[in-house]
Amino acid sequence: MQASDTSPKSRVIVGYRFSEVQCFAEPLGNGVSLEMTLIPAGEFLMGSPENELERRDREGPQHPVRVPQFFLGTYPVTQAQWRAVTAFPKVEIDLESYPSRFKGDNRPVEQVSWLHAVEFCRRLSRHTGRDYRLPSEAEWEYACRAGTQTPFHFGETLTTALANYNGKYTYGEGVEGKYRKETTEVGSFPANGFGLYDMHGNVWEWCEDDWHENYNEAPRDGSAWVEKDNRTETRKVLRGGSWFNLPRYCRSAYRDGGAPGDVGSLIGFRVACGVARTL
Repeated sequence: MQASDTSPKSRVIVGYRFSEVQCFAEPLGNGVSLEMTLIPAGEFLMGSPENELERRDREGPQHPVRVPQFFLGTYPVTQAQWRAVTAFPKVEIDLESYPSRFKGDNRPVEQVSWLHAVEFCRRLSRHTGRDYRLPSEAEWEYACRAGTQTPFHFGETLTTALANYNGKYTYGEGVEGKYRKETTEVGSFPANGFGLYDMHGNVWEWCEDDWHENYNEAPRDGSAWVEKDNRTETRKVLRGGSWFNLPRYCRSAYRDGGAPGDVGSLIGFRVACGVARTL
């Protein structure tokens, strides 16, 4: 295993609610590292209120969730990071080194399935000795909102100066903007209050959870809502929207699902890590 300094470092996010962000960089070899940001513990209302514009029933009922602190990838996993981890020893399945449609070391990796993302986490965990995994759906939304309750962590609407989505369409009182028709390099737009980038648009992100049609009986402790059997067969949760989607699909509360083997140029992921095994 490769040793690394996991002591959180601080950096300043200007103009946001949380002025100091703690993070650490996980070295992956050949000068490539994976930046992880500490997400503080807290409670939030998961889902959308019934009066939110273009709300779907799948986003409710809105309910309180208490989330323990954890680390989350500052950015979606990039193609350089993906390539570095695919060179680690196989755990269960093979991984292609260059799966993405839109090439670029600092662009998010895409055309990766939930199964591929889980294998990535397992290889990374074995290499580092820390428990890397996909975030739970509750962790993802809590991290995306970063203390906000509006449709987007930026506010009531979204613009293409703030995120990569189909700017031909608007949300609320928003204005039309660019439709880039491809992914953008991670970190090209402002961060949210927790110091996370690209939580709205660019690529959909896999979560650990199995798909459920609503939040009836959903966990309230921040854990993933999973079925015990047939994990490779049940649909999985996707969050965040993509470069292709209308802004309504990029809302903090919007949720969708896909088969665990689904791939596409709209889909990527970011990783999570528990604090106990890191600090």
